[in-house]
Amino acid sequence: MKLRIFIDFWNFQLSINDSAGKEYRIDWTKLSPWLLTEVRALIDPSITFEETRVYLSFNPRRSEDKRLRDWANNTLDHFPGIYVVMVERKPKNPPACPVCHSIIDPCPKCGASMSGTIEKGVDTAIVTDLLSLAWENAWDVAVLVSSDRDFIPSVEMLSRKGYRVINAHFPPKGMELAKSCWASIDLSKAIPVVSR
Repeated sequence: MKLRIFIDFWNFQLSINDSAGKEYRIDWTKLSPWLLTEVRALIDPSITFEETRVYLSFNPRRSEDKRLRDWANNTLDHFPGIYVVMVERKPKNPPACPVCHSIIDPCPKCGASMSGTIEKGVDTAIVTDLLSLAWENAWDVAVLVSSDRDFIPSVEMLSRKGYRVINAHFPPKGMELAKSCWASIDLSKAIPVVSR
């Protein structure tokens, strides 16, 4: 049996910040082996690890995101068994008045731009890869590291087709997604094991 791991980077990062604190640093070389051990205990000790895919979005106009992109391309993507999928955040229109629909930009109080960015594409990329790699028989068991309930329909469809999707999350966040999966893994147990 083949295992693939799919990580929703920002969902995971924000959840680990909430659970372990913002100063916590993960050793990315330890996370996949820890998850593999947990899956082997749940299903079968002979399951083989195929790959971990990490999906992240970035804003090309922010210097912090440039550093994140450089780290993802030059460090994370070079770790054995890790493949990074990056999605550029797109500009979001500033807010509009609900009555006259006039755009409110800049801020009437401070003059700053109210335009932001929106993440479009990370969830779609994860679902597309889950489904296409299943169709190609590239995995029998998948670990989905996220607490985002938007994945529930695809997980339920994969379950009906006989695929086992295991949700890895930080309870109590993500309980709805965990309930729709074949099993779940409590990531709070990994905090002391996968730290730098």
